[in-house]
Amino acid sequence: MTDKNDVEKFLNEFRVKLKVFDVVYIDREKNIQALLDLDMFPIDRRMTLEKLNVEDYCEGPLEETMHGGSKMWVFGREISGKEVYIKIALGHANRPVVCVSFHIAERTLNYPFK
Repeated sequence: MTDKNDVEKFLNEFRVKLKVFDVVYIDREKNIQALLDLDMFPIDRRMTLEKLNVEDYCEGPLEETMHGGSKMWVFGREISGKEVYIKIALGHANRPVVCVSFHIAERTLNYPFK
């Protein structure tokens, strides 16, 4: 069972690595469409990642094999009145963090720490 300390530890590692190595976004049509639907610029998306907190946590860590094999974490945030699904990972050592998903949620998200 993931607790608040686990989420905070992940977010601290994520923020440090984001500042040092930046972020890679997976080029999926719904991720790109979300920027248009939310009237956001790419820099706004990055700022959202920087501001994620324990209360935004939904689930994880989840197993992953396609984007570096690091654990995936799911968060949600309300942006422009819409719930946004965000799936991120630390990625490979000495490489950027990975944002696999950043799009309008397709189902209602559960926030265990809100």
